[in-house]
Amino acid sequence: MYGQESIKPYNDEEKGKQVEQMFDNIAPSYDKLNHRLSWNIDRQWRRKAIGQLAPYKPQRMLDIATGTGDFAILAARMLKPRQLLGTDISEGMMEIGRRKVAAAGLDGIITIAKEDCLSLSYADDEFDAVTAAFGIRNFADLDKGLKEMCRVLKPGGHLSIAELTRPMSFPMKQLFGIYSHTVLPTYGRLISKDTSAYSYLIRTIEAFPQGEQMVDILKNAGFREATFKRLTFGICTIYFATK
Repeated sequence: MYGQESIKPYNDEEKGKQVEQMFDNIAPSYDKLNHRLSWNIDRQWRRKAIGQLAPYKPQRMLDIATGTGDFAILAARMLKPRQLLGTDISEGMMEIGRRKVAAAGLDGIITIAKEDCLSLSYADDEFDAVTAAFGIRNFADLDKGLKEMCRVLKPGGHLSIAELTRPMSFPMKQLFGIYSHTVLPTYGRLISKDTSAYSYLIRTIEAFPQGEQMVDILKNAGFREATFKRLTFGICTIYFATK
């Protein structure tokens, strides 16, 4: 078990149900908070993660933990796949995502549906590319979730992940610690009205495996190649893996 798997938003109930409830609670304020708290740098991180897939021109894509659809919409615009399926467990987040997809005129390409990331309903070897942005650290079982992502990828298909991580070097490590334990949870509570959500999210960032350790985890999940690149002094890390 990895450290973040034992961290829960609220109580001793099963983690998946708590994460679903948490994202339902913060869904109306999620986009605003993400962009403000990252000074809009999260948009650049998404573009870089999607850009990793551009040379391969994937036509059928799966976006795990799609949330309010920002990553899926950007991927559809940048990569122009024939079909993109977005999955999540939070109906509150997905409902916002569906409205955004329709407003973007992409509802003929993007479909958003509820799925358990640890037990996907899709067949083996079904997708050219699988993506996930800022969601896999919420998995109750990281190994199982990554194995499912590998299972539904076609041989030779690619995985692109963007995840928030702890900076490792001075002074960003210290500055991030101060910011994440004071500004972020306080502002999060004021805007989202959820006293636990943003404290939970910070704790999962701190406990989540990263860098070389995450590369080893990806390879153990079935990917034959895996690399990583730290962005913005290590606040975000993007991973790229091949089945």
